[in-house]
Amino acid sequence: MLVDLIQNHRKSFKIIIINLIVSLSILFAMNNQNSVKEVIVNDEWFAEVQIGEYTLNCRIAGMENDGETIILLHGFPETSYMWINLMKVLAEKGYRVIAPDQRGYSPNARPTFIKEYSLKHTSSDVLAIANAYNLQRFHLVGHDWGASVGWAFVAEYPERLYSWTSLSIPHMKAFQEAYRSDFDQQRRSKYIGFFNMPFFPELYLSFNGYNNLKNIWRAHGDEEKEAYLSVFRQSGALRSALNWYRANIGRRRNPSDHINFGIVRVPTLLIWGNMDMAIGRKSIDLNEQYMAGPYNILELYVGHWLIQESFDDVSKAIINHIKTYSLVYYEPQLGKRKK
Repeated sequence: MLVDLIQNHRKSFKIIIINLIVSLSILFAMNNQNSVKEVIVNDEWFAEVQIGEYTLNCRIAGMENDGETIILLHGFPETSYMWINLMKVLAEKGYRVIAPDQRGYSPNARPTFIKEYSLKHTSSDVLAIANAYNLQRFHLVGHDWGASVGWAFVAEYPERLYSWTSLSIPHMKAFQEAYRSDFDQQRRSKYIGFFNMPFFPELYLSFNGYNNLKNIWRAHGDEEKEAYLSVFRQSGALRSALNWYRANIGRRRNPSDHINFGIVRVPTLLIWGNMDMAIGRKSIDLNEQYMAGPYNILELYVGHWLIQESFDDVSKAIINHIKTYSLVYYEPQLGKRKK
């Protein structure tokens, strides 16, 4: 009986040790899944954020500051370069700024499968960046597809945000309603069907030295265009960027990729150019019905490229919004809005 008792204790001890090793392994993996390495490239600070098997390249500014953090999300066909002027302004005002080259744009974050470009995945990238920098809350700004990612993040993780600013793109349900029922929006969105086709969009945009892609950048300077081309000339970059359309529009998504785009309570600013070639007025007017928290809209007499066409107005509005809904607007202990 004594021998049996000793053997049982040995078995129990062995099980405890195994469970401890497994638990420590899981904890180690969780702590090291998202790591950050900051480097200087051509006198500019970048962060390489490891997210599982992928690495996102992020422009960073003001990381030595003690102000709140702002994450900036670019759209198509641009990169984090679109934000460089705004990053300088925000850093000078004491903020910490992170602008990733999103999934498909970073060389080491170009998944093979279309489904991996869903908003579920791209919004989880933003969460991973925030976690890698140990951000409990932050401000989020997005343009074009970056704004779509922002709306997804607002829907999935609203408690992580101080404020949300969308450039050009309304709430996803507002856009979907206009896309279904408004002739003007349907006319503006015809290009989406083309971008959903396999192979042909890549051939069209890259033809003759990417001339058709260059024509999209109507408000951009030569230096900015070259910065974008340096990315799209890379193997698989253009296909990966177009896969955002293929993954999110006109396809049957996995149930696990579903996002409930509901009522928004995060303080929201929508900036829209009334000459936007892609977004008509209908969806902008519908946007308010999905706003239950503080909401402001700035309409400008410009097109889709808000940062390039009206930098002063856009940057001023973003800064005012961030200042208004900073930490002092919230209860420090509970993270609830002050009454």
